[in-house]
Amino acid sequence: MKKTISVIYLSFIFFLCIKQDIIYAQNINEIDYATPEKYEIGGINISGIQYLDANVIKMVSGLEVGQKITVPGDEITKAITNLWKQGLFENIKITVEKIIDKNIFLNISLSERPRLSRINYTGIKKGGIDDLKEKINLSKGDVVTENDILRITTSIKKHYVEKGFLNSEVNLYVKKDTTVANNVVLNVDINKNSKVKIQNINIHGSIKLSESKIKKSMRNTKEKFIFDPLAKFGTYIIKLPETIYKDPSISGFLKYTKSHFKESVRLNIFKASKFLEEDYKKDKQKIIETYNELGYRDAQIVSDTITKNNSKTINIDISVTEGRKYYLRNISWVGNTKYNTKELNDILKLKKGDVYNQKILEQNLFMNVESGDVSSLYLDNGYLFFNVTPVEVNVVNDSIDLEIRLYEGNQAEINRVMVKGNTKTNDHVILREIRTRPGSLFNRSDIIRTQRELSQLKYFDQEKLSVNPKPNPSDGTVDIDYGVEEISSDQLEVSGGWGAGSIIGTLGFSFNNFSTRNFFKRKAWRPLPSGDGQKLSIRAQSNGTYYQGYNASFTEPWLGGKKPTALTVSLFHSLQNYSGKISINGVSVGIGRRLKWPDDFFNLYQSVGYQNYNLTNYALTPSFQNGHSNNVNYSIVLSRNSSGDNFYYPTHGSDISLSLQLTPPFSLFRSNNYTDETGQEKYKWIEFHKWKFKSAYYTNIIIPKMVLSVRTGFGFIGLYNRNLGLEPFGRFYLGGDGLTGYSLDDREVIALRGYENQALTPSNSQYNGGTIYNKYTMEFRYPLSLNPMSTIYVLGFLEAGNAWLNFKTYNPYDVKRSAGVGFRIFLPMFGLLGVDWGYGFDIAPGKSAPSGPQFHFSIGQSMD
Repeated sequence: MKKTISVIYLSFIFFLCIKQDIIYAQNINEIDYATPEKYEIGGINISGIQYLDANVIKMVSGLEVGQKITVPGDEITKAITNLWKQGLFENIKITVEKIIDKNIFLNISLSERPRLSRINYTGIKKGGIDDLKEKINLSKGDVVTENDILRITTSIKKHYVEKGFLNSEVNLYVKKDTTVANNVVLNVDINKNSKVKIQNINIHGSIKLSESKIKKSMRNTKEKFIFDPLAKFGTYIIKLPETIYKDPSISGFLKYTKSHFKESVRLNIFKASKFLEEDYKKDKQKIIETYNELGYRDAQIVSDTITKNNSKTINIDISVTEGRKYYLRNISWVGNTKYNTKELNDILKLKKGDVYNQKILEQNLFMNVESGDVSSLYLDNGYLFFNVTPVEVNVVNDSIDLEIRLYEGNQAEINRVMVKGNTKTNDHVILREIRTRPGSLFNRSDIIRTQRELSQLKYFDQEKLSVNPKPNPSDGTVDIDYGVEEISSDQLEVSGGWGAGSIIGTLGFSFNNFSTRNFFKRKAWRPLPSGDGQKLSIRAQSNGTYYQGYNASFTEPWLGGKKPTALTVSLFHSLQNYSGKISINGVSVGIGRRLKWPDDFFNLYQSVGYQNYNLTNYALTPSFQNGHSNNVNYSIVLSRNSSGDNFYYPTHGSDISLSLQLTPPFSLFRSNNYTDETGQEKYKWIEFHKWKFKSAYYTNIIIPKMVLSVRTGFGFIGLYNRNLGLEPFGRFYLGGDGLTGYSLDDREVIALRGYENQALTPSNSQYNGGTIYNKYTMEFRYPLSLNPMSTIYVLGFLEAGNAWLNFKTYNPYDVKRSAGVGFRIFLPMFGLLGVDWGYGFDIAPGKSAPSGPQFHFSIGQSMD
């Protein structure tokens, strides 16, 4: 019996050793497998490795010289397991080289897995290869394991499924590289096949809600675009008389036409019809939410089926049960002591007899950005521990009694405010923009506004701004942590702008987070001292032929460091030498303040400036071609900007400004006999008052992330003395793509797409340039990327405007119209780059035909 047990035990040990590739090669007679013994490791030799370090192998194995082990025992088995987990080896053997007394000497023999020498792709183009490199995540010299093959195959298939290639085929082959020892080549063969699109979405069981409304609620799951109106046109014509006979009304005719062409004309322009599982799940929930908004609280999707038509299309069948429509009967509040029932009902905006709209209920209880909600009412007054729960306490037929239960709790005081993630910007620059202060009551609106202010600094990634309130219920306080991630805000601008019929090259430096405080600290120059939020800009412009412009400006946004009062100082010089010469030198100093009334979105900016014009044979006006002129002016700008969610792609809010620039009325101190004066005498000290109004409104429409931007612009230059007339500088030149910062005789160049540059500028025998202009723009924008380092969007626009020589010729209804499409991309190095194609519908002054198609291109400016 004992002999039988010994044989079984020895057989098991032998099998285990073979299974784990453990071979005791020498002194085998000294080892009694039936009686394991203790040994001390006298030495460990590593053999068979080429790329790995022997000491690392020993450390990973868990074996070390001087270690007590049992042979046979678990220590060696565990060592092989540890090495095998690394996935670096094809074969692992541990052998006994010798045994001296109670010292055992081991050899770890390894066969390394082959290394990757290169990856070959077939079936896709170079652009597709670049997209896959991140998914594959393998580099030359990496070990290729079976898990890698499975991971890469799954990752690539998922990548193409997300793009609508549901039937994509991915095959990976590993082949020995005959040119490099112990290396392999990974061959990635991809057959994307055709995109699988949704042919039809069929809705079953809908009675109260039309099929078209249900499909519309599915934002990302759309049917395939179809435009083949002649496919069933013969059948349509044959059955038309019978239809008209049965129902001769226009509505009957339209209903018949719509139903007949339902399958042959389906316009789906803005959304792709590819099938994505995750989007489909979300859109099924959207269907239920749409029913809930209309009072159908019991609506359900009872089944849905996906049917494959062929390799290219599928059909989706969705069956719904609608249930009955419900109305509110009684609304009661429980637990409210701070605000009475009437105040809460006014915010809830629901009353007895209203349709039971769950979306409005939740929106007005928890988050309504536009008109406020119950949660904001409490959270903006320190009630951080507040919560509210709507409960249906009674349902009778189609009526619901709603009880809204509140827990107000105590007001929470802010204990600490912390900022994390800033590596370049100093803490005080961020903290001065934060509206939540230690010692004050918690206020959710202040947190939201703080995030807006931080995003407008343009120092941080807007998509990664975060806030983390940490309540402390034990003492009724809250800590608030703001998280930021720095991005590059400084710009080296080397670009070209197109406008006024020429290309203007620009070389500039914009340091948007400058620090004068560290100017004399050598260690702070990386490459310039930064972190204090000041702005320093130096720019030079030239077209290489007849125009040069130079300007420098410095802004301290918090003068004195205690209030948001901005000081701006700027200097500029421009020179034009073409058919005459004009040079302009100027300086201005301005103070900007944030206002608290009417609300704290308002800003007031005031400045004084001086400009000097020198003309030599410059044909600005027949009476003034030589000499010099002076412009001493005061400017005031009142603005309100609430569009701060994304600086380069605002999605809501508005930006409105009203400005006035005026000079002293010098003519009051001079004689009135201007007819005998030369141009030099008349315009030595120019006088005027210039009014401008601009507005921009942004709102989301139709499709998520699509934005409607509506903008207007008006300008008027007035005079003090009719006998003197209006000065010839600083007039409005309208048409084309414009050119921001182009100081040619101080004119204001205003873009209007669809027309040639300055084509809509009025003139007569005495003057060029308008003294009045109107401009209107409606723009539909859709983003392709909202990455702050490369914001990209496409647009379509309708535009109209005109300019007039004086008030006598002004006609606000006489505008020149255009429409077109465009593309915008923001890159830190270049600023905003834009391409537009516009079609002008009207005839410009001096032309005999409508403007027609025009291309517009700009770098570093806006065509607004």
